[in-house]
Amino acid sequence: MSKFPPEWSPQDALVAVMIAVSASDEDVRTVELITIEQIVNHLPVFAEYDPERLKVVSEVVFDLYADEDGLDTLLALILENLPDRVHETAYALACDVAASDGRLGDDELRLLDEFRYAFNIERLAAAAIERAARARHITL
Repeated sequence: MSKFPPEWSPQDALVAVMIAVSASDEDVRTVELITIEQIVNHLPVFAEYDPERLKVVSEVVFDLYADEDGLDTLLALILENLPDRVHETAYALACDVAASDGRLGDDELRLLDEFRYAFNIERLAAAAIERAARARHITL
């Protein structure tokens, strides 16, 4: 397992959420990676974030996924470094990455449920976030 960075920022935790969703179905798609990169380059919450950290955070997520209890460890790491006030933001980013390829598999849906529960997001708020993500990523 990779060594955890000595200190994770809230932005690292947000990136970990997005990478975790992308990797949840064991098929990291290019469109998902592009979505993550666009989010990091565009959203104000990442204004001070070093994009070089994407690789470090990705390695941690992939290493944790290789462990039997890795998801629990990842969730704990995310929650430890993510302020409560951005839990809905984290869920919205997870939904955007999940919706970006136009398919939601069972593994992605289960992980979104795990995040919704871990972030203590009410079902109605989660449904609104999910619907907005679906609307943003619809294709013609």
